[in-house]
Amino acid sequence: LWKRKERIMASKIKSVQVFGRKKTSVAVAYCKEGNGLVKINGCPIELVKPEVLRYKVFEPLLLIGTQRIMNLDIRIRVKGGGYVSQIYAIRQAIAKSVIAYYQKYVDESEKNDIKNILLAYDRSLLVADPRRMEPKKFGGQGARARRQKSYR
Repeated sequence: LWKRKERIMASKIKSVQVFGRKKTSVAVAYCKEGNGLVKINGCPIELVKPEVLRYKVFEPLLLIGTQRIMNLDIRIRVKGGGYVSQIYAIRQAIAKSVIAYYQKYVDESEKNDIKNILLAYDRSLLVADPRRMEPKKFGGQGARARRQKSYR
């Protein structure tokens, strides 16, 4: 009986789960109705580690506007990759989660407004970058570099 009640309660919460990717890092954003809370791996968004790249994480939030995000809570889990790729995955997850939430629970025109704003600023906020590292081959130091050929 309790499990059934918990399932019913969980189904009433308006939420979406979206991921963002960059190279090998994956960020999963869980967006639900709330009061403007944004956390990355349990820490507030204001404490993102490389301070130089902190503004990059704020970009989707600043572009969308505080009025649209004030009634949303976004929790992000991020794994893999380095600092920079994690931050790009986070910003993509934030942007995609807000759009998915607006598409599912608000109206289509509002979603299209947000989408157009984000695409006009930077396409990588919504579309994943397909580039991946090419594997190293034998006979050289990297994927393409080879040892210099010499005849003497």
